[in-house]
Amino acid sequence: MRDVDAADVGSLVRPDSDPDERAAESALRPSTLAEFEGQPRVSDQLGLVLEAARHRGTVADHVLLSGPPGLGKTTLAMIIAAEMAAPLRISSGPAITHAGDLAAILSGLVEGEVFFLDEIHRMSRPAEEMLYLAMEDFRVDVVVGKGPGATAIPLEIPRFTLVGATTRAGLLPGPLRDRFGFTAQLDFYDAADLEHIVHRSAQLIGARVDDDAAVEIARRSRGTPRIANRLLRRVRDYAQVRADGRVTRAVAQAALELYEVDELGLDRLDRGVLTAMCRRFAGGPVGLSTLAISVGEERETVEEVAEPFLVRQGFLMRTPRGRVATPAAWEHLGLTPPSGAGTSDTPPDLFG
Repeated sequence: MRDVDAADVGSLVRPDSDPDERAAESALRPSTLAEFEGQPRVSDQLGLVLEAARHRGTVADHVLLSGPPGLGKTTLAMIIAAEMAAPLRISSGPAITHAGDLAAILSGLVEGEVFFLDEIHRMSRPAEEMLYLAMEDFRVDVVVGKGPGATAIPLEIPRFTLVGATTRAGLLPGPLRDRFGFTAQLDFYDAADLEHIVHRSAQLIGARVDDDAAVEIARRSRGTPRIANRLLRRVRDYAQVRADGRVTRAVAQAALELYEVDELGLDRLDRGVLTAMCRRFAGGPVGLSTLAISVGEERETVEEVAEPFLVRQGFLMRTPRGRVATPAAWEHLGLTPPSGAGTSDTPPDLFG
């Protein structure tokens, strides 16, 4: 984790990407709520919370952001810091394994600082219980010693704003959820909003993108700005190397075909899952573990990366007996579904 001034929040990026991707992603992030597109309800509500805090001259209420990856939770945390003219500190739930780790972070905060805690649902239980007290009373109890002679020393900490982000809000315990003054659920973006994002990002990276090319990129972006920006950069690369530098619809289609992103946004893993279900398991039901082995991926990868999008697109169903490919999946692959495809009336998979 580290501190930055509000003016530098655009330079912060997720720690799980390579340096080039971090720099590219950082350059495309909006820095104000006015620039943050695609979530008007969240922007309006959050803007009201921040403006009221500024008028009162107090720190903003704690904020919980939930939703699938890539929709702008980290960006919103940076915007909150910028709007409040406050420093920003970033950490993640998995990095806080002991209560002492959290105590060290909280005791180092300055008045009004924004503390962004990504994947907050993965924080350890002792740290979580310490966070309850810090959020409500702005103090932590530091335990000195062990056993019957242990003593809890209360330590006052500056008033701060916690911005928690989670992709699995259901895993957050109720007492933690209730301590957030504002909770926002981010939704997938529609194609029109993604087109605006593609055009804005194209201007920032100096790419010439035709309107119909932006439409092509947007509709293959799975409703996710992070994916739209990534596809834009790859299409830009293709246009520079194999065309005249201008991104037309034909160039975008050729580039996305090269990178194995089809017209609905399915990539190699998505099509591999559907192909395995339809060709090897007659459409299912098939257990998740068996399906993961058949495509050479980890169970968690199939469940957390491919499955949510396939379910949302209506290509896959989860049933008590396993995963089932719908008739739409067969049609997308150009295959003829057998009689009864899309139902779970066959015997259950033994490896579910």
